[in-house]
Amino acid sequence: MIDVSAVDLEELAMALADQVAYGHRWLIDPDSGEISFWTEDGGVDGEHPVDLDEVDLLAIDPLPSYVWYRDMEDFAEGISDERAGRRLARAIGGKGAFRRFKDALLEGRPELLSAWHAFSDARGRRRAVDWLVANGIVSEDQGLTFRSEYPEPALP
Repeated sequence: MIDVSAVDLEELAMALADQVAYGHRWLIDPDSGEISFWTEDGGVDGEHPVDLDEVDLLAIDPLPSYVWYRDMEDFAEGISDERAGRRLARAIGGKGAFRRFKDALLEGRPELLSAWHAFSDARGRRRAVDWLVANGIVSEDQGLTFRSEYPEPALP
């Protein structure tokens, strides 16, 4: 097992959120924590195509979009401005929820944008650590320590 600090948690969170799996995959070296981006045409190094079965890397499968959708719901429910919360909750109904949520923040309450990013980023990092623990790359103790040292930020 490696130390959680060896992994770029923001990059891993981005890989876990990547819902477009056409012709590319995110991979991690379980021995070093290094994250790679593989494409059909360029392989891992961007120049030499290689079959995924030929590399000793673990595929990072994205989490379902409803996991990330729940972050928007929790943010809308958790902010103290009930009117803004209701507007955000309405924005995420139906197809295009992610875009409408960001638009509602930008147009209606741009001062909440930094709080949203802090909240969303913290959730992403915590999911990344949970994924590392679930895949045996870091220990459960490290996961628990990370969660206690990096709680979700308080919402405005």
